[in-house]
Amino acid sequence: MQASSSHPPLISVVVATYNGARYIREQLDSIIHQTYPNLEIVITDDRSTDETMSILEEYANQYSNIRVYQNETNLRYVKNFEKGMGLAKGDFIAPSDQDDIWELDKLQVLMDHMGDHAIVYCNSVLIDATGKEMTQKLSDIKRLDSFDSCLNYAIGNSAPGHAMLIRKQVIIDCGVFPTMIPHDYWLGFVATFNSQVYFLDKVMVRYRQHDANVFGAAKAADRTAPKPKKVSKAELQEKARERVYLLYQKVPETLATEKQFYKAQYESYQDFSPFNNFKRMLLFFGNNKAIMAYKRRNFLRRWLFCLKMFVKIE
Repeated sequence: MQASSSHPPLISVVVATYNGARYIREQLDSIIHQTYPNLEIVITDDRSTDETMSILEEYANQYSNIRVYQNETNLRYVKNFEKGMGLAKGDFIAPSDQDDIWELDKLQVLMDHMGDHAIVYCNSVLIDATGKEMTQKLSDIKRLDSFDSCLNYAIGNSAPGHAMLIRKQVIIDCGVFPTMIPHDYWLGFVATFNSQVYFLDKVMVRYRQHDANVFGAAKAADRTAPKPKKVSKAELQEKARERVYLLYQKVPETLATEKQFYKAQYESYQDFSPFNNFKRMLLFFGNNKAIMAYKRRNFLRRWLFCLKMFVKIE
């Protein structure tokens, strides 16, 4: 969509909150004072029990472009974001966590690089609970890159929602967001059907790491951090099967090669018979570069990973 410089397209910043009183003011201030001139801020609160709602109402009373909604029941983060995106009126959507801090020109810079891409996302620098910068950028922990094939999402991806600017059409194309797949994973996956998820290697977000993170980059990278509740191998395998089936179902028939890949992947995930083990391993070998585009792995490590697929599913 083209717009004149005097009438830039509307960007909807969608903030999903839940018990975020500790940090929400800093994030809202960084959004309100963005240099991009045409913004609305849509906030969906997931039944917070702290002071979050009173803070949100205070800001909504002060700024006319803020709309606040509180859910009737706790939807959890995927459905909370889905609700907010559905309420957004903008041509472009920028998801926001409740505890980060944005550079004031973030949205303007991302819009300047949007071009024909479905999604543009930027780099982030990690900060601690007090707001102090840590020694790492997100790109130091994960391989951030541009992705243009839905095969890049076969087993994982690293494009984070907090750094994205998304065309509204992607939200429409996503349909119902499955609760077992992170919202940004689903958004990126669907975006690759028709366009590209483009990575801009510029730090535009201060990405806060603290004990209450739903997902934390530093926590994931810290081997000494407390481990989440252990899930059985059988449960992990069943979740992998369900995830791959959802991806297979979503790929359009027009992407015949990709559709066939996901069908074959799902079939190979059904059990550990010698036939399926061999089929799964060959499937990963034949598409290893695309499948592991988000991993920091050289040729040899990619091949070793494919060999492991003979005895595991992921």
